Amino acid sequence: MRRIVLTTVVTTALLLSSWIPSRAIAGGVDKEVCDVGADYSLGVEDYKDAIRRHVDVLRKHPDNALAHYHLGFALGMVGDRIAEVREYQRAASLGLRSWDLFLNLGLAQLEDGDLDAATDSLGRAVLLGEEHSESHYSLALADERLGMLAAAEHETVVSLRLNPGQPDARNLLGVIYAREGNTASASCVWRELVRDVPEYAPARANLATESSLSEAARGEAAAVNLPRAAAVRATVDWRVHGFTTSQILSQHSGR
Repeated sequence: MRRIVLTTVVTTALLLSSWIPSRAIAGGVDKEVCDVGADYSLGVEDYKDAIRRHVDVLRKHPDNALAHYHLGFALGMVGDRIAEVREYQRAASLGLRSWDLFLNLGLAQLEDGDLDAATDSLGRAVLLGEEHSESHYSLALADERLGMLAAAEHETVVSLRLNPGQPDARNLLGVIYAREGNTASASCVWRELVRDVPEYAPARANLATESSLSEAARGEAAAVNLPRAAAVRATVDWRVHGFTTSQILSQHSGR
């Protein structure tokens, strides 16, 4: 399954944002029926055969919304994103209202760089499947790319509340804090993630990048402010303090 690395510019350096998730398994509502053989091919990841079989189904039943959805999923898995999006949209226009349809549509649009459309589709996925952490996480990715950091933070926290163990969501929360200028909390999130999941490379890279930026900033500040250090008064703001992920979730639950 394909994944694309997202990068986010923070001051003069790049932070690694989280992966765009793999597609959700193509499902559907119970009343929708698709061809058993076509869906078997889809289930065993024989996507070329699944495409052939679903095309046959749609030749006989062009208004089968679920078949359009499954065809779109198979097309996406072989790299035909334009056709994938087209089939998802046909399924939606025929009345299919499945949270994972809009999740997969939004992810395809996100990979294609169509952020406004992705945000709309992923927002519908959240409305239809608010109990699914991946809907909230994927919407957070789109919001973060659009610079809607408060919305991205909210959706990331909701996703983590539903599934606290997600490395990608925890890393994304760190990226959002860094973009907001809350570098202490970002570093705290990444340190905690590196401790819990040592093999998770994006958090290590982001922590190293943030440490380098912080050292450079401290050096520049010292050189500029040393002659007038006595006149500088420190200010205290909760945003400059580092909080653990559990403390962050606790703060948000009280809002």
